[in-house]
Amino acid sequence: MTTRIGIIICGRYQGCGGGKCFRALRERRGAFAIYPPEEPVEIVGYSTCGGCPGGNVEYVPEEMKRNGADVIHLATGLVVGYPPCPSIRQFKSFIESAFGLPVVVGTHPIPQKYLDRHENLLFWQEQNMLELIQPLLDEAPEIKAAYN
Repeated sequence: MTTRIGIIICGRYQGCGGGKCFRALRERRGAFAIYPPEEPVEIVGYSTCGGCPGGNVEYVPEEMKRNGADVIHLATGLVVGYPPCPSIRQFKSFIESAFGLPVVVGTHPIPQKYLDRHENLLFWQEQNMLELIQPLLDEAPEIKAAYN
């Protein structure tokens, strides 16, 4: 069975071509490690949140669901952009309750250079971000460095 994935990225990165996300999906790294390599996957949608405060989150997941999405991934850029998205938990909760789709926080592994900058931020500590993004941290250091 094919898993169909929608990806929502941070509006600040609206010009992002998605290279790290698509590479991580192909390699089953970061948050995409939950999908076995032999399991077929398909991207059915790729959009921004619409910029703060995330207006696209009200309708983009519905479109992705109509296109067959089984799951929504909130891109790693929402976590490691500066400042990290203050609404990421609300996005997750809203999408899950409004559209009945599971939400995974993250796509590609956190690049080591971003981890070095962000791991001591008060925001990450205050919001328990490390708990939310653990699968993105489980990669070996050389993998995180390869995503720099």
